[in-house]
Amino acid sequence: MGPMTAKLSAALRSAPATVPAFAALALLIAWASDQAGYPVTHWAPGGLVMIGLLGIALAVVGLRISEVPVTVLVALGCLAAFTAFSYLSILWAGVPGDAWEGADRTLLYLLVFALFAGWRQQPLSAAILLGAWVLALAGLALVTAVHLDRAGAGSLPGLFPGGRLIYPSGYANANAAEWLMACWPALLLARSRRLHWGLRGLLAGSAVLLAEVALLSQSRGSLYATPVMLVVVFAALPGRTRTFGVLVPVGAGIAAAAPSVLRVGDHLSGGNVVASTLHHAIAVTFVAAAVVALAVAVAAAAESRYRLPAPAAARLHRASGAVALGALVLVLAGGLVAAGNPLARLEHGWNSFKGGYGADASSGDRLTSGLGSNRYDFFRVALDEFVAHPLLGIGADNFQQQYLLHGRSSETPRYPHSVELRTLVQTGLVGTLIALVGLGAALLAAMGAARGADPLGRAVAGAAVAAFAYWVLHGSFDWFWEFAGLGAPAFAWLGLACALAPARPGPRLVPDGEPGQAGLEQAPAGAPPPSTHRRLKLGLAAALALLGGLAFAGPWLSQIEVERAAHSWTSSPDSAYGRLRTAASLDPLSDEPYLVAGGIALRLEQFARAREQFAKALDRTPGDSYATLELGVIASYEGQRARALGYLRRAVALDPREPLGVSALALVRRGRRLSVQGLNRAILLEGQGF
Repeated sequence: MGPMTAKLSAALRSAPATVPAFAALALLIAWASDQAGYPVTHWAPGGLVMIGLLGIALAVVGLRISEVPVTVLVALGCLAAFTAFSYLSILWAGVPGDAWEGADRTLLYLLVFALFAGWRQQPLSAAILLGAWVLALAGLALVTAVHLDRAGAGSLPGLFPGGRLIYPSGYANANAAEWLMACWPALLLARSRRLHWGLRGLLAGSAVLLAEVALLSQSRGSLYATPVMLVVVFAALPGRTRTFGVLVPVGAGIAAAAPSVLRVGDHLSGGNVVASTLHHAIAVTFVAAAVVALAVAVAAAAESRYRLPAPAAARLHRASGAVALGALVLVLAGGLVAAGNPLARLEHGWNSFKGGYGADASSGDRLTSGLGSNRYDFFRVALDEFVAHPLLGIGADNFQQQYLLHGRSSETPRYPHSVELRTLVQTGLVGTLIALVGLGAALLAAMGAARGADPLGRAVAGAAVAAFAYWVLHGSFDWFWEFAGLGAPAFAWLGLACALAPARPGPRLVPDGEPGQAGLEQAPAGAPPPSTHRRLKLGLAAALALLGGLAFAGPWLSQIEVERAAHSWTSSPDSAYGRLRTAASLDPLSDEPYLVAGGIALRLEQFARAREQFAKALDRTPGDSYATLELGVIASYEGQRARALGYLRRAVALDPREPLGVSALALVRRGRRLSVQGLNRAILLEGQGF
């Protein structure tokens, strides 16, 4: 057995929870490769897997509460309380089914954090966990780039709608965040001299590759989060000189390939990305990543072989610090010159932010033109709802109904596009305070590990915190909480950093060779016997499996039945109705099975059944504007004018900007009878963007 293998074996023996953590790592990578884990059919079964892994860790490895740092215990307790409060919000949520789904996603993140934070990690085992995820994401980015290069011209518009890459997440901003969450740990791990020089070069090249693939999505959020991340990394993490030393070649490689990469989104011909432009960008990216990897590997090899005397090393450190400071000043000065008058830029940014998508449509390329989107209106509604419900909030994931009522844009967002506003408006001051205390305690433990005594432990903890920090910063103006492929890794790496925090001193261990005493020197007075401990662990694991299974299994299996019914109703409508009844029983809070059943009945002109299904949907979600509109149209079609007017007035009140509802109400008021088939054709065309 070689020295490295012996070290790894010793690290795994002292941190046996690394094994279930590795299994969880496979799940995180799978989510990253397919829609970033957004569909409930992806993350809900993943939640069951996490329950199983956590149960295995509790039952087999065991949990010594006395050794877990107090800050980590506070974090776990507060995140558990926040999860429980999210479930409690179902009681006052306008859409209970959405609140259940939102609480389930919160439970998933709690489970991930507990699995990674609840057991001590050795620096080497933690480095392997984080490094494996970073390299897996880099490998996925490589596969993505090769796939794009080989894709036919006909498939490129679907991969680059509007000139922005959405593959593999399905959402351009989530795409960029996925790659950049791995880019920062790659950069920070590459600076550690405790890693092999070849691995350091590979990590540096991976950082370039990840950044360039992220640029293909042209995410303005990533553009504004990056300088803040630089400030956070240099202000909060030790080893600034080493960080700067790696940042220079990595930044140079990114800058060299960026113009070619950004040109992909600009070179559109009749809606088609020019294949030659894409091919050139990918080739330049590969070359830049390879050159940076080689340069960093050579420098790392030289550093590992030749060690300067202490006085010379100190002079080099001071000189590097001076160069880093000078470079920072030059970058800031260059940025100010390029930006022009900072007050004018701020005013333009604010005006474009308030003005919506059309405010900066003709003022330059997407990344530098401004902040035009409908987020200002999303944030306005979210803050208004917080003012109206400050203490308890409106319920987990219950933003859409309020935006339909109070929004001004043509969009219908389900989420407020900000992790902070999501917490504030949906769980109120109570939930926000609990979450802040929990995350504050976790960050305190993580930063303690990032400033610890072990050099490798410091590097891993700092890199893990950087991944979480990027998710928070970019997620401050996007809906990343809802993507399990982003949120779960964020909480996993925050938990990993916590697992490296100094442990509380426990009872003294007696050497194995001492006769008659192979374990603890003395059990605490009044402590239960080992058999009782074992029963408690097994009972806790069983309770966790039962509660988590009830939380995740229902919505997951219900959604499967809904999707199967939606695909099979044309050939077997009776079977589809049966599946939807099963779906409604599996998820007793969601109105989706009844909405789908009502839609099928309308297509089959079974109006009595449709009326029954939409009425059941309203029993579960009284504020559902779609079910209300359909009931109004059915009543008008059947000649019940007064009943139709009641439903249609209610539908318009719930969604006053929906043109179909407004038009239907106007027609009925003029004495016209509505056509169910005509409305459904209009809804279909509206969904297709016509």
